[in-house]
Amino acid sequence: MNREEHVARLQSEAFDLLVIGGGATGTGIALDAATRNLKVALVERDDFAAGTSSRSTKLIHGGVRYLEQAVLRRDRSQFDLVRDALKERAVLLKIAPHLSQPLPIVMPLYNPLQIPYFFTGLKLYDALAGKANLAPSQFLSAKEIRDRLPMLRSAGLWGGVLYYDGQFNDARMNVALALTAAEAGVVVANHVEVVALNKANGKLCGATVRDRLSGDSWEIVAKVVINATGPFSDTIRQLDEPSATPMLRLSSGSHLVLAQQFSLPTTGILIPKTEDGRVLFILPWLGHTLVGTTDNSTTLSADPQASQEDIEYILRHLQKYFSIPVTQQDVRAAWAGLRPLVSDPKAADTAKLSRDHVINVSNSGLLTITGGKWTTYRKMALDTVNAALTLGNLNCDRPSQTESLKLAGAENYSAQGDIQLQTTYGLTPDVATHLNQAYGDRAIQVAELAREGYGQRLAKNYPYLEAEVVYGAKQEAARSSSDILARRTRLSFLDHQATQSTLPRVVELLGNTLGWSQAQQQADLQRSATALEVSATATSNLSTAVLNDF
Repeated sequence: MNREEHVARLQSEAFDLLVIGGGATGTGIALDAATRNLKVALVERDDFAAGTSSRSTKLIHGGVRYLEQAVLRRDRSQFDLVRDALKERAVLLKIAPHLSQPLPIVMPLYNPLQIPYFFTGLKLYDALAGKANLAPSQFLSAKEIRDRLPMLRSAGLWGGVLYYDGQFNDARMNVALALTAAEAGVVVANHVEVVALNKANGKLCGATVRDRLSGDSWEIVAKVVINATGPFSDTIRQLDEPSATPMLRLSSGSHLVLAQQFSLPTTGILIPKTEDGRVLFILPWLGHTLVGTTDNSTTLSADPQASQEDIEYILRHLQKYFSIPVTQQDVRAAWAGLRPLVSDPKAADTAKLSRDHVINVSNSGLLTITGGKWTTYRKMALDTVNAALTLGNLNCDRPSQTESLKLAGAENYSAQGDIQLQTTYGLTPDVATHLNQAYGDRAIQVAELAREGYGQRLAKNYPYLEAEVVYGAKQEAARSSSDILARRTRLSFLDHQATQSTLPRVVELLGNTLGWSQAQQQADLQRSATALEVSATATSNLSTAVLNDF
């Protein structure tokens, strides 16, 4: 995807739809609309998945907690939400097999009275999935759990329940959606910000945008404007109508990543009841252990931080359930993400708000989609495009194709592709496995760059290569060191110190690939180094954890 060519088209063409927001929902909408032969533009003020869409718990799931709420409240809408999400889980595993896979998860139980309750609940979870169920839930004895998860505290363990959900690489999935949309005809540009919404006779007719890299501004003409900016939805709505009543309450979810000695095998852990009644996941992810999440009311921020209280909360629960000590010094990275929850003044806290999505149309015709979660992005997109067709009186000569459309990298993906990469290009097993899973059938293009002289690792003990910087800039519209380190690779979500050490080389590679001046390289380096220094200082003070997203 050549960003400059797409920006040039944005400056000269008119569109059926203009989608604001390049997260999972926005890119999903753009792709869905393109498969229906609509002419679509998408702009994102930062980078694809720069916000909430890169900061998830990395699960493709129906929502075990939501199912419990549905049963306790006898809430049919929650049942429907879980059932829809379980269907979408199967779709994602099918259309992006390189970026997603089933994950066994154990719920350890230390109270024998809980065993029938949770076992029955997870069997209901299986039943709601129907033919899309990944594998039957089953009871495990205490010994079977200890064999699978030797780091778990064994004292008082009665047994547990094993069930299956999906796991994925969220930021790379978002990039794959953007690439697939571009290849389907969508005009896509990251780092382009909407600064005004334009109207004719009181109705929206497009937007004025600014390229945050070049500083250029221009107008985009579109029949329908879609606001898919997640936590920033109310900001765009108030750009349309300053007096618009906010639709959202925001929740902050923090996660942390532990040092490699805590790495789990191929099984995750679900703690069903924390001290405040929430759930906590402890999951294997990219060779590390990911733990989360918290759920606290918060205010809007472009750079949410994992608070001291959140980090201590997570560590406290790890110490309760792990047989080995876990301290702040074992935390290698942490981040916080914002969840956009549809406002309900009767809700006591954000944990009880529905994650379902809502579509709103303003008097001027701004179509806002908000709420929902990663797993259901495709259904959200489907519903949004349906609403846009009616709103804009648009002709559409074919239905959505996204239920079976493979995402970028999936068409000829093979789970054994890493063997070919090792054999043909001499890559080490960990690098070959990483490239095969991150790029799918396009891993060969990265491997070719590695053979041409970019085969060095970016950081010791991590499989990321210099070739990925060059490939990210040329093929995936990466335009900053944070684009590379946070979203094209996931290094900044795994290890703050390693990110800091490799930053100068990443800036140099980007500068050489994109033709940056020394001043441009220095500016990018300074922005990232400043953010990293702040994060490192905050970590030492226990006020936050390492790198969020610089």
